Amino acid sequence: MTTFAPKTYQQQVLDSVEAYFKACHELPSPSIAFTATTERLWGRGNPYNPLAGFPPDMPYFCLRVPTGGGKTWLAARSVQLANTHLLRCEHSVILWLVPSKPIREQTLRALRDRLHPYHTALREAGPVTVLDLDEAKSITRATLDTSTTVIVATRQAFQVEDEESRKVYKNSGALMHHFDNLSPSQRDVLLSEGEGAEHTTPCSLANVLRLRRPFVVVDEAHNSRTELAFDMLARFRPSGVLELTATPDLTRTPSNVLHSVSAAELKAEEMIKLPVVLETEPNWQQCLADAIGRRDALHRLADEERRAGADYLRPIVLIQSEPRRAGVDTLDFERVRQELITNHGIPANEIVVATGEEKGLEQIEADYKLGIADPACPVKFVITQKALAEGWDCPFAYILVSMASLSSPTAVEQLLGRVLRQPGASHRQARALNQSYAFVVSRNFAETASALRDRLVTGAGFERREVAEFVTAAKAEQARLDWEGHAERDMVQPVSITLTEKPDLTSVPKPVRDKVSWDGERSTLTITTSLTEDETEVLKASVRSETAAAAIVEAAQISRTLPHTPAELGERFRVPQLALRVPGPSGSEQLQLFDDPEVLEYPWDLSPFDATPTNEDLLALDGSLKVSEGGEIDVDDASGKVVSRFLPDLQRDLGLVYQPEHWDELRLATWLCRNLPEQSLTHASKQAFVAAWLTELLRREGFTLARANLQKFLIRNRLEARIRDLRRQAVGKAFQQTLFGEDAASRVAVTDRYAFEFNPHAYAPSRDYDGRFGHFDFRRHFYGRIGDFDSKEEFECACWLDTQAQQGRIRFWVRNLVRREGSSFFLQKADGRFYPDFVCQLADADGKPGAILVVEYKGADRWTDAQDDRLIGGLWANLSEGRCRFVMVKDKRWEWLEEHVR
Repeated sequence: MTTFAPKTYQQQVLDSVEAYFKACHELPSPSIAFTATTERLWGRGNPYNPLAGFPPDMPYFCLRVPTGGGKTWLAARSVQLANTHLLRCEHSVILWLVPSKPIREQTLRALRDRLHPYHTALREAGPVTVLDLDEAKSITRATLDTSTTVIVATRQAFQVEDEESRKVYKNSGALMHHFDNLSPSQRDVLLSEGEGAEHTTPCSLANVLRLRRPFVVVDEAHNSRTELAFDMLARFRPSGVLELTATPDLTRTPSNVLHSVSAAELKAEEMIKLPVVLETEPNWQQCLADAIGRRDALHRLADEERRAGADYLRPIVLIQSEPRRAGVDTLDFERVRQELITNHGIPANEIVVATGEEKGLEQIEADYKLGIADPACPVKFVITQKALAEGWDCPFAYILVSMASLSSPTAVEQLLGRVLRQPGASHRQARALNQSYAFVVSRNFAETASALRDRLVTGAGFERREVAEFVTAAKAEQARLDWEGHAERDMVQPVSITLTEKPDLTSVPKPVRDKVSWDGERSTLTITTSLTEDETEVLKASVRSETAAAAIVEAAQISRTLPHTPAELGERFRVPQLALRVPGPSGSEQLQLFDDPEVLEYPWDLSPFDATPTNEDLLALDGSLKVSEGGEIDVDDASGKVVSRFLPDLQRDLGLVYQPEHWDELRLATWLCRNLPEQSLTHASKQAFVAAWLTELLRREGFTLARANLQKFLIRNRLEARIRDLRRQAVGKAFQQTLFGEDAASRVAVTDRYAFEFNPHAYAPSRDYDGRFGHFDFRRHFYGRIGDFDSKEEFECACWLDTQAQQGRIRFWVRNLVRREGSSFFLQKADGRFYPDFVCQLADADGKPGAILVVEYKGADRWTDAQDDRLIGGLWANLSEGRCRFVMVKDKRWEWLEEHVR
């Protein structure tokens, strides 16, 4: 398994990490860089929360990724980004902390396996060595000097109170050579022990780490603050801390969440199986029988798809049994196993038990090469008691059965995580194979659904506002009981009934009365907003006849179960996109989606450009050298703010332990070329430019070959920025010529063949609108959620659009998101993408889908800078032959919109 293409959201996470690392060096401090980076990424800068016991400006951030999102792969891929953009060092020490021993063993196996995607991601950093803590206690200096060394350990392993862990702090003869020829400043930072004549500095692993300034990766970081005094890590003088978790602490000791991935994004990119289809049944035997029937149906679908060429799939049921208790009749694992064998005829070899005493899963892993996913493995049912072994992963798990009414939160959260993962991270053809299933022994569906949603939030890392739609009822009669699933949604389609008598609405409380209206001429009662069961009882009392009361009850039930938004009603929302006309086979013309300026034909060669370091390059190199040698730059001239010393001190420390290579000019130029990720250039072109640039640099006073070796990472970054700028200029010229030159229509088209479609399940704002600019009853938004607005004027623009929609001039509209797969329409520009604020589906004269209207609201202060957005939007509209319209509004000039919605 060597081929792995990151999902869009994963690449966006990595882009955010790279942006933060770069900003740490560009701005006065890592804390300011965090706020600035989150402002640039998400439109609102998050405050930086330093870790207690650590330097206040140490780079520290969190990636929030729900269960099934690939946190470990992201961590492995981030190592190269840390080396290149934060540490500016070819090799480093990574201290990788996990919550338990089983996960430690799983992580070690994956990171060491050369065929595993985790190892492949790690190798992006160059040569790597993966060690456990025992192996690290005898690590050689040569290993640290020639590879990025990843030490995987549990978080508890560094507690001094633990007898075994004290060895980390004890003297070791195997480590003595690490402390030869240290400078006085290096010796000053080492941990020591004893007093007076007994004062010693041990040659310990802890002191090796203090010298090497490890970058710390904390897996499932939400457990760290309770199981371990987090500031214990400060003893190792880390260069930075990266947390990965589904559920970061946002209140007690807040994490610095740099990038947050939503469950909707994972679903849109086929990483998890949603929704969770829930069914409750008070009789445990019937509940188990229903789950067996569901598994058999899924297995038949999987077999049908396999015969058509799909991958092997054997749906598995995870059963949470009750623990045994003396003198109490419980549904323990043995009773459940006998039920499966005796009453359902399940062969014993298709059942495995995983409890504290029974190690069935471990035996399966030993007996079959691919473990439980091996086609030769017969297992279809896994019975557990409290929780499965940590680290056990099986995307074949589809069905959760709980005999304990979801009474054990930890076990349910863990089992839910097992059934959520999508096999192969790719949707199957049958919709039923893209969902998860839960069967729970319970009499109360609403209470069980609520508990299940709670588990998705607290355990799987889902957002509270998105879980309502991710748990659905298997049976229609139970769906009507699931009020919470519809509590946040506004009614889109009113429910009207004809009554034989006029209801006495004066006797009805105002909150209920506001949800209904009475038309005396037609004798029609209309429910405009969903009624709860209690509200239904109140309204029912307003009529005398049983017939009228029954009609009200039926209409109220419909109001609670109707899909409420255009997306839920199955409306399609497709927007034509820009495409290029390109030569096809046999001289024919074909269309190609224009979603990347690199698809344009443009001359790209570095030879015509001046390969000379700029004054800005020289100043950056001089400034970096000064601080690395201990020179002080205390105040930023532009802002007057004190500049953090953390990164300069870090660069100095790393420069002392990772001695620069003594490469000649040719070898250094070769290294620079190899580490410049510019795939669009030929190697010869890049080599010539880099060699000429380096030669010019070495001719400058004070720039020796030794200094160039010392600053090779910064030189690489300066060259990368220069080449990127030159390529941007070349792309910009080609963009202008292709899209805005004469006869552009012969080269560019707006076509339905390439139409962006808003995914009905993928709307995942980084922030929902919370009423901060005012309240409005939005009724025609495409989704139940609405992304936040950047300004009060933008909010007022949305209000204007929704008002027009309620009047029938717009069918529905959406607050367009930025960089969110499945819910972000964009127009490609030469230097990025333009994500307009609103996209509207207009209505034609018959109320059917008409033209698409795209609206961008711009503050007057940003109007001039938005010229390129207006140009690309206007081009898109002009080439659409009337199917698309574009307008940019400022100063609340709603009349500019008026002419487009007529």
